[in-house]
Amino acid sequence: MQTIETRIPARLDRLRWSGFHSLVVAALGITWILDGLEVTLAGAVSGALKASPVLQMTDAQIGFAGTTYVAGAVLGALFFGWLTDRLGRKRLFTVTLAVYLVATAATAFAPNLEMFLLCRFFTGAGIGGEYSAINSAIQELIPARYRGHTDLVINGSFWIGAAMGALGAVVLLEPGLLPQDTGWRVCFGLGAVLGLVILWLRRWIPESPRWLMTRGRIAEAEAIVAQIEARSGQGIASADVGALPVLVLRTREQGFGFVDLARSLFRRYPQRATVSLVLMSAQAFFYNAIFFTYALVLGTFFAVPAERIGLYILPFAAGNFLGPLLLGRLFDTVGRRQMIAFTYAMSGVLLAVTAWLFEGGDLTATEQTLAWSVVFFFASAAASSAYLTVGESFPVEVRALAIAVFYTLGTGIGGIAGPWIFGELIGTGQRLSIALGYGFAALLMIVAAGVAWRWGLAAERRSLEELARPLSSEM
Repeated sequence: MQTIETRIPARLDRLRWSGFHSLVVAALGITWILDGLEVTLAGAVSGALKASPVLQMTDAQIGFAGTTYVAGAVLGALFFGWLTDRLGRKRLFTVTLAVYLVATAATAFAPNLEMFLLCRFFTGAGIGGEYSAINSAIQELIPARYRGHTDLVINGSFWIGAAMGALGAVVLLEPGLLPQDTGWRVCFGLGAVLGLVILWLRRWIPESPRWLMTRGRIAEAEAIVAQIEARSGQGIASADVGALPVLVLRTREQGFGFVDLARSLFRRYPQRATVSLVLMSAQAFFYNAIFFTYALVLGTFFAVPAERIGLYILPFAAGNFLGPLLLGRLFDTVGRRQMIAFTYAMSGVLLAVTAWLFEGGDLTATEQTLAWSVVFFFASAAASSAYLTVGESFPVEVRALAIAVFYTLGTGIGGIAGPWIFGELIGTGQRLSIALGYGFAALLMIVAAGVAWRWGLAAERRSLEELARPLSSEM
């Protein structure tokens, strides 16, 4: 073992916001725009997929396609998350983007249902892998006092992609504009075009200095920190360096993996593990069940034409993006525990009210959409805070793997089953069945709010290393 003393975390956390941090947000945060684009397109083009002479999908098959995408995301997160902690953040956020690009481009040329489902699986795998690599990189590069707000807004940018997908579907599915089996293909091709732009942006993002320091690559890590300070115009004098807190690490030749993560989850931080699992599972069921099937609800119960579905997603997307944007700063000032509990509870209560109004037939298509918009103003901030919680709760050496594992467990419990269950419920044509499904999702969020309030972590404005000491500092 080699003993190392470093001030890298303190030097990163002392920085004010700069153009470098904005570049990180743009180049890495755009992952959620891609995910929003993909998920929205899957719902917005559902009518076209059912009418396609090649695919001829049923409501249940569309719900299963959503499940396939989420299953790919779950397995991709787990596999690529493990690689991210072993090989580095920068290398993996390039690989995962490449997987996404190839898969979403192939979706546009799917010749049959089987190939369509396979392509959706690998598209999800690329996006799932991005979650692990990107969340860990962002949290490790952004100063502590900005971390909560930044993470929430980046996750909320999912809804910028959702709006893009909705508008693209409205235009490209306009009757008579393109052949019947071409419009939905062009829609999926949009993601590949956007992904090429992201590849160029990511050339300018460095490896995480925090990851490098745990591998004993101190000189390389310090050089990157110095470049960040220079690009930020916030260089530090030698005399000032000595005033910053020192972190002592002991490197080892073999990497960290599942055994080390298991020790963190079950021995060091079992309470944090429980909170993370509850938050991730509740928001996954809540989001995936409703959002993957919103187009089916509008089409089945409100007779909204397939080519107009995209217009209804715009106010829905606006509410989802404005939630993290406007509430995000409160997670860094009022506090994580208080705001997580509040947003989860509000999401559950408002969805329960919406379910009651829907079951009674008291809402028009526009009113239903506005009700969803209000619900997800809070739910979007809540869902984003779940990823923030996991990343802050566990050590740097297993951070990406922890995000992947909890994404896998949470989405496996709540996300995979949700679209399929709601697809079946919608197929019954009974409002009461859908309302009961909404009620169950609301109950999960309220329970999660109670867990966060009782056992949540006060992580606001605190260094990642203070919240969870690196494993290599205790060896």
